[in-house]
Amino acid sequence: MRRVIITGGTGLIGRRLTETLLADGADVVVLTRSVARVRELFGGRASAGLWDGRTERDWGQLVDGADAVVNLAGEGLAEGRWTPEKKRRILSSRVDAGAAVVAAVARARKKPRVLVQASAVGWYGPRGLPPVDESEPAGEGFLAEVCKAWEPSTAAVEEMGVRRVVARTAVVLAREGGALPRMLPPFRLGLGGPLGDGGQGFPWIHAEDEVRAIRFLMETETARGPYNLCAPEAVDNRAFSRALAAALRRPCLLRVPALALTALLGEMAREMLLSGQFVRPRRLLEEGFAFRHPALGEALEQLFGNR
Repeated sequence: MRRVIITGGTGLIGRRLTETLLADGADVVVLTRSVARVRELFGGRASAGLWDGRTERDWGQLVDGADAVVNLAGEGLAEGRWTPEKKRRILSSRVDAGAAVVAAVARARKKPRVLVQASAVGWYGPRGLPPVDESEPAGEGFLAEVCKAWEPSTAAVEEMGVRRVVARTAVVLAREGGALPRMLPPFRLGLGGPLGDGGQGFPWIHAEDEVRAIRFLMETETARGPYNLCAPEAVDNRAFSRALAAALRRPCLLRVPALALTALLGEMAREMLLSGQFVRPRRLLEEGFAFRHPALGEALEQLFGNR
């Protein structure tokens, strides 16, 4: 890929993706509300396109002649309670970004070859065993409703001849951002443990494999439609908690009561912390992708420098 446009390029996944593309000599344009933030992260190596997060104004012309667009934009899910206003922003930030991308692609005389549309395993809603794959319909709950609006927000580019991939991402494990740093303080103190009864599915993916999978789908001409970006090893929250404690050389003896989490965080706790799903990356494996970190214990050991 010679030229790539990234929305959400200053987030955890976007930063790592931008760095790998720059390392391979690509011209990367990061769409942002803060040009200074892009300069702080990447210096002069990546270009910054000013964006309001809702329209193609000021940046739409940049898509003309680009090889790929990666749409990662969307307000964070895990910051505090889901008030009605917070839920509105979560949904509109994703749908508006998708509409802006479609408008920019429509304006481009030379269309991009591929568009990678972000989504999440929340598409499946709360699920028990057996693990689900991409053939499963959307589930229930707020996260599933968000994904059902988010995924098709860029579907119109397919009618313009653009190959489109949907990346349903699991919890991304990285030391520098995402969910993992929020989990660490109690575990480092030896006070970590499962959330609720711990039986809820906990789909995960190492940040390195997340970025490699996005690159793989960008560059694989046969890749179209939804792909689960999660490790092949399906675990529940109890097993994840034990593995994280082991990687930190700490005990895993306590349990966080469901009632306490619900009282503190309400609906967000019920959907994101106390519920989950077991997910298989069936289509990614069938396409030929090889994980570098398929097993949870090894992935966490690698992140914490014990191997």
